[in-house]
Amino acid sequence: MYGQSTADMTSEESLNNATVIRHPIFYINGFYNMPHAKYYYIFLCFVYIVTVLGNSFIMGTIYLARTLHTAKYIAVFNLALSDLCGSSAIIPKYADMFLFENQYISYENCLASMFFVFLFMTQQSFNLLALSFDRVIAICFPLRYHAIVTKTTMTLIIGVMWLVSVSLITILVGLITRLSFCRSTAVDSYFCDHGPVHRLACNDNSPNYIMSYVCIAVVLCIPLILIAFSYVCIGFALLKISHSIERMKAMKTCTSHLILVAMFYLPITSTYITALTTYIHPNTRIINSVLTQTIPPMLNPIIYTLKTEEVLQSIKVLYKQIKVNFATEDPVKSLAKN
Repeated sequence: MYGQSTADMTSEESLNNATVIRHPIFYINGFYNMPHAKYYYIFLCFVYIVTVLGNSFIMGTIYLARTLHTAKYIAVFNLALSDLCGSSAIIPKYADMFLFENQYISYENCLASMFFVFLFMTQQSFNLLALSFDRVIAICFPLRYHAIVTKTTMTLIIGVMWLVSVSLITILVGLITRLSFCRSTAVDSYFCDHGPVHRLACNDNSPNYIMSYVCIAVVLCIPLILIAFSYVCIGFALLKISHSIERMKAMKTCTSHLILVAMFYLPITSTYITALTTYIHPNTRIINSVLTQTIPPMLNPIIYTLKTEEVLQSIKVLYKQIKVNFATEDPVKSLAKN
């Protein structure tokens, strides 16, 4: 900037303000010289298959089992849907990029990928908050539970969650469209990540920085604080239960949710804190981020199946019904043939 006349600087600023420079494509860098990286991508393909099967199984079970047609399982169904869609937004494209070295992505597809990845991540966080609301009412106000946590209430909560998620992520991604990319278009990440993309801009990207912090607060910090507060309330309620057997029963209803909360929030928060306090090698950051976004959606349905008695019982009932249906169909078919 030194040696430029005031007129030149003014004309350059007005040009920057008037013109938005958009490259038609971005290049996703991915790993830096990581040996045997293809095995890692193949492992993620396996993770995706398990995620699709597991979450489809949970959604199918909730849909078919009448006993699971409750307010709580509306939130569980929405969590399974968010897990399935979140993994579908990232793993197939990720595998295609790096297994087949197809690392170029168009500007429009980049923004679409960013939108859907962050939308379903936001939904996963909000769903865990909705499930904590269910648990705190069930344990702290057991006599009023069915009056407070109704299907209508939960549907309304989930509707508001979707509205907030879509609005928030639309603003986050929409702010990218005002940026000019007049230098490099190589994204230092494994997908069109918001931070690495907006840092490539050569005009003012301060609104993007502000929106990043707003999203971290709304999507991660506030839900985590509210979930922690709900479990403090649950802890006090459990202390008031005199019988240890009843206390253990109440605690067991929270174990699956606590495991899901730990799996989702601990890796994300630790990655963010480490990135803010010290240097992380790009390969380490990518591995941590990918596993954070893909492993919980794979494990969530497994944990809910193994740790929740209602789900296990419903699966057993459905299995018996299927066996009975097959047993009654076989004689009918044999008589028809005769």
